[in-house]
Amino acid sequence: MTSVPPTFAARWSETVVAHPYAPFLIWEAPDASVTRWTYAEFDALVARVAGGLLARGVRPGDRVGIALRNCPAYVALWLALARLGAAMVCSDPSARTPELAAHLRRTGARLGFCAPERAADYRTAAAGTGTTVVEIAEDDTDLAILLGRPTAAGAHLPGPTDPAGLMFTSGTTAEPKCVIVTQANYAFAGAVMAAAAELGPEDRQFVVLPMFHANAQYYSFAAAITVGASVVLMPAFSASRFVAQAARHEVTHVSLFAAPIRMILARTADRDAPPGLRVRHCWYAQNVTDDQYERFATLLGGCRPRQLYGMTETIPAVLSNPADAPVPGSMGRPTPGCVVAVHDAATGEPAAEGEIVVGGEPGVSLFAGYLDDPAATAAAYRDGWFVTGDRARVDRDGHFHFAGRRGDVLKVAGENVSVVEIEAVLAEHPAVLEAAVVGAPDDVRDEVPVAFVVAVPEAGPTALDDLADWCADRLAKSKRPVRFERVAELPRTSVGKIRKFLLTERTAP
Repeated sequence: MTSVPPTFAARWSETVVAHPYAPFLIWEAPDASVTRWTYAEFDALVARVAGGLLARGVRPGDRVGIALRNCPAYVALWLALARLGAAMVCSDPSARTPELAAHLRRTGARLGFCAPERAADYRTAAAGTGTTVVEIAEDDTDLAILLGRPTAAGAHLPGPTDPAGLMFTSGTTAEPKCVIVTQANYAFAGAVMAAAAELGPEDRQFVVLPMFHANAQYYSFAAAITVGASVVLMPAFSASRFVAQAARHEVTHVSLFAAPIRMILARTADRDAPPGLRVRHCWYAQNVTDDQYERFATLLGGCRPRQLYGMTETIPAVLSNPADAPVPGSMGRPTPGCVVAVHDAATGEPAAEGEIVVGGEPGVSLFAGYLDDPAATAAAYRDGWFVTGDRARVDRDGHFHFAGRRGDVLKVAGENVSVVEIEAVLAEHPAVLEAAVVGAPDDVRDEVPVAFVVAVPEAGPTALDDLADWCADRLAKSKRPVRFERVAELPRTSVGKIRKFLLTERTAP
């Protein structure tokens, strides 16, 4: 008999029973005041928020928009909606009216929660969508406006495949899709990521990335809830204060992207780890240079960061580095509990280099599909494998090395050119903070590489003038950018991923 996958709502309730007096949420407000809740205390809050949602007409299967920065209200709404069998619609709170309106309209959200200071845009977005807007201050710890009569856990029992989250993809290479994340998905992500990070009840996650993104939800909160660990939640990421905050709250686990790591290094003097720093585990996504890796490991007191790879659709990080010997520059091996392979894009056969594909059960270990888009959902699979669109090569030890997205391989005069290789060469230049390379149309060679480069803060006006010579000494002619554009910053999503399609638009004739 096939076992029924656990739900996220049940996982939360089980942990509350097992660890009622253990710390769950430590919230540091913008004014540096700190509020703490145990699992039992926060569960009582969740029960009353669920009652408040019921009083506003929310029922199982409904969708509710959340456009809030990191705050206690976000966590309480998420868990309350999970208890009711409703789904949260995750929106970037800094998004403008057209994007917010599209989210509410596409999901049919019954309610939408936003902060008072951004309510004008959100109300304009909600006009004509049928969404009722509720304002809640992001520094509010009482949440009185959200409360109703307590709703007991188990008053409604959501099923494993009931939607619990609707998340829009980052839109780094195309317009976002809406990913359906089920109750079972969140439970699976938490179990896999807790085990991979060797997370225990005594550990403390540090969440500085935005909560509307999969990283904070899957890798930090769901993992902590699985084992009864605690979470330190900050309103936003601060590069200059990151290390001091981590020490002050005695966090043990952190999760970042490469861009925030570079920002921390740029704004933190190289020195030994501060007193009180207890970080023993650090996830990060996307490559940093070897020098940046070593400097950051030193800053963390010797903790060796572990690169991983995952997408909103893959649920947990399906690739991760081992704890005992992480390999900088590698995305790691398949995470225990996950099925990953590399296939030749043309034949669909296993290959040493090709497309990353992920196996699993939709709605349990893989996303349930794209909302109201069966064609896009079907197109995302090939022979039962979810096709990520990313490329990798696998070395003799089984480590996966990122080789770019499907669109990151340019065809220059008939020759395949990896923009990842070009970006890595540019990143080694002493005056380059970061670089992104995209293809531009060319009448003779079909397409050619163009580089967008951000200089290190102290770089002078001519510091990047030798980039053409730098590349000529290190790259074959077909791989050398035909143009270098110095920019103040690269266009990014809220978690630091580069929105390359916006750069590509700038190269169009």
